[in-house]
Amino acid sequence: MSKRKTFTVEEPKVKYANPLYEKSFSFAVRIVKFYKYLLKKDRNLHSLYEQLLRLGTSIGANVSEALSAHSKKDFINKLDISLKEFRETDFWLKVFRSADLINDHEFESLFNDCDEIERLLVSRIKTAKVNAIKL
Repeated sequence: MSKRKTFTVEEPKVKYANPLYEKSFSFAVRIVKFYKYLLKKDRNLHSLYEQLLRLGTSIGANVSEALSAHSKKDFINKLDISLKEFRETDFWLKVFRSADLINDHEFESLFNDCDEIERLLVSRIKTAKVNAIKL
C-alpha cells in the first residue's frame, strides 16, 4: 500500500490590522504554494490548477482594491466580486476533492480557510450595505 503525500502549508501570521485582508492574503500565498505542489504531482492538469490559482489569489486582490475604494458603492462592489471569486474557489476545491486530485486533509485545510474568509466577507458586505443606507 502506497502512502499518499499530503500538502500542508502554515504561513506565518501577517498582521495588517484588518482580519479580512490578513486572511485573504495568507490564503493567496497558500494557493500559490498549493498550485506549485499540484504541478509537481501532475503537470497534465495545469489548466485546471491555474483556474484555482487565478480564483484563489483574486479574492485577496479584490479585498485589497476594496480598501482603496473611492466610494461606499465601489467598496461593496469589490467585496461582492471577492465573494464571487471565493464561491468559484470553493467550487473548484470540491471538484478537485471529488475527482481525487486532492485528499481529504488537503481539502479540509484549504476549505476551513475558505469558510472563515466567506464569513468575514459576508459580514463586511452586510455591514457596509447597512452603513450605506444610513448615509
